[in-house]
Amino acid sequence: MTDGSRSSGPLANAFQIYAPSLIYAIGVGAIMPAIAAASTRFGTSLAVAASTVTLVGIGSLIANAPAAQLASRAGERTTMIVSAAVGTTGVTLAWAMVAGWLPLEGPADFAGYMLGILMIGMAAAGFNLARQSYLAVAVPISHRARAMSMLGGMQRVGAFVGPFLGAGVQSFMGIQGAFAVGAVCMAAAVVVTFFIDELEDPAAAQQSATWETTTTGPLEIVTNPTMISLAKEHWRVLLSSGMGVLCLTALRASRTAVIPLWAEYIGLTPAQASLIYGVSGAIDMLMFYPAGTLMDRKGRRVVAVSCLLGLAIGCAAVPFTTSSAWLMVAAFLIGLGNGFGAGIVMTLGADYSPSVGRPKFLALWRLLSDAGMLSGPLLISAVTGVFSLAAGIWAIAGVAVVGAAIFTRTLPAGPGPVADRSSSSTS
Repeated sequence: MTDGSRSSGPLANAFQIYAPSLIYAIGVGAIMPAIAAASTRFGTSLAVAASTVTLVGIGSLIANAPAAQLASRAGERTTMIVSAAVGTTGVTLAWAMVAGWLPLEGPADFAGYMLGILMIGMAAAGFNLARQSYLAVAVPISHRARAMSMLGGMQRVGAFVGPFLGAGVQSFMGIQGAFAVGAVCMAAAVVVTFFIDELEDPAAAQQSATWETTTTGPLEIVTNPTMISLAKEHWRVLLSSGMGVLCLTALRASRTAVIPLWAEYIGLTPAQASLIYGVSGAIDMLMFYPAGTLMDRKGRRVVAVSCLLGLAIGCAAVPFTTSSAWLMVAAFLIGLGNGFGAGIVMTLGADYSPSVGRPKFLALWRLLSDAGMLSGPLLISAVTGVFSLAAGIWAIAGVAVVGAAIFTRTLPAGPGPVADRSSSSTS
């Protein structure tokens, strides 16, 4: 792909970049609220049913490395197609178990259901990694943050629209309706992805054919670095800004539990809790384009730090609320803070990623992100079990402050991508 084609910006490639992502995100959004509820159909306890949601995150962790290998060998477009096909298969399997289509009984049908949910998480890892790598090549650096923020916005729109669409179909299909919507959307994403172009990064092609000096001294051709070699080369970034990403994703995963749990704690009805959560999600969704524009114009640090401080203030305020009105205010701050950082994790990953081995580096970046997604709710659960729910919420707010401090120190001020391109320049 020529530089001239890249300079057309993200809008010229809007269909190729965003249509598959939006369709896929709607499918995932329809499924997520139904995973735990559908688990109870197999006679499981509420605790076991709630834990099945973590299979999505576990599947993502498992699939990051294989997805990076596939993207490196077959390209981003093929990886997106394969991932969406795996997701469609996983949703259909889970749907079949819930509907009782297969002649399985007892633990076998629940095991099949869990396998389907695990496949959904594995598919998400491949699809998200491939579209991020695709976008890093498809748009010029001057528009990168806006493009990544719009990609994050597609996830938010899907998370907002998907549950409503799933609920509508459930009105006449029951709980199976959510899985039906998910299966149709993911299958549609497979079809739509066939119509996008495969991209080649000219910088990667040029660099892979040049001689480079390694840290060990001899000259060698760098063509296909491994994830281990990339981790060794970029360990400073992974242990600095990467830790900030871990803190941020821990907050994002935890906020989905903070509002419903505190609403129940102060005696609000499920309908009130859903309304408050929905308002927070709407504010979050509306912020993605302003956040990307600010990132491109003012730099990554101002957005990353503001996002985490907004989440910290919002979460810290929750335990002080005693009514639906005040909880709505805290939820508004949480949604504003999270929306302010729309696309920041993907933008930083693209900024730091080298041209050669980009999908594998992004897989390492996603490992940190997924680790945060799993550790945040576990931190709230652990502190709440030992102390109280308020202490658990304040603990996660403290993580936000730590993340803000990390980004303040590691991210450069000023517009444009991060100055140190993953410390990839060898001496």
